[in-house]
Amino acid sequence: MNKKRILITGKGSYVGTSFMKWVEQWPKEYDVVEISVRGEEWKQHDFSVYDVVLHVAGIAHVSTDPSMEAEYYKVNRDLTIEVASKAKQDKIKQFIFLSSIIVYGNSTHIDKRRIIDRGTIPQPSNFYGESKLQAEIGIKLLESDTFKVVIIRPPMIYGKGSKGNYPRLASYARKLPFFPDIDNKRSVLHIDNLCEFTRLMIKNQENGLFFPQNKEYIKTSSMVKTIAEVHGRKVLLTNKFNFVLKLMIPRIGVLDKIFGNLIYEHSVSAYKMPYCVRNFHETIVATELESEDS
Repeated sequence: MNKKRILITGKGSYVGTSFMKWVEQWPKEYDVVEISVRGEEWKQHDFSVYDVVLHVAGIAHVSTDPSMEAEYYKVNRDLTIEVASKAKQDKIKQFIFLSSIIVYGNSTHIDKRRIIDRGTIPQPSNFYGESKLQAEIGIKLLESDTFKVVIIRPPMIYGKGSKGNYPRLASYARKLPFFPDIDNKRSVLHIDNLCEFTRLMIKNQENGLFFPQNKEYIKTSSMVKTIAEVHGRKVLLTNKFNFVLKLMIPRIGVLDKIFGNLIYEHSVSAYKMPYCVRNFHETIVATELESEDS
């Protein structure tokens, strides 16, 4: 069996490094190399010896600082298209781009459900989302019969070493005696499930737009409670302060990220082969206990 030769563009990234570790389970099937795409040196790298480029480089977390806007477009859009163009020129067969659910805009108010399906039109609410969407459009124009393009729009990614909202929630779970019990729903994706999904994209030589997620939607308060239980703690869930939070959300944007609603309809995330290798409870146990052991 010939090994699939995979080039990860974005050295040291959370997703890229996790993927490299994940496919170590199949040493006879995959050969993975990662390179930095900062500066100009990467342009001299010979892409032609690889079968697949997995592009994970980018500015990952949202900033509302207007001074950052040009940098977001430079890295998230322009660099992505530049790397894809070189991949095509060097006869790469498949290009995989890690986009984001953020192309659909931010989550909605606590009281409003938001369900994304295949007919939902992207409407970015900031330059982070817009830069990702424009990158998607740019690389799709390069697609051909010999250059397959895969675009992955994951929801919140979490796992050992992840950044963003999950570490914040884990911190609450370890410290707070109680937590607001708000009935929200979020799509999320554990890093192992994402890595397996990406592996299947490569194994099956896919192309197109994909929306992987865990099988279960999460409720923020339930996630905090589960994290606490893994650490042998009890967190009291209460709805006594919900009305205060609802009043505060317009003034404190991070509350909307934590308690808002944003889900993919389950059917858009279905794939012909199973990729959710861990259920929700298993992902929390693995994330928290592996973090302690490291």
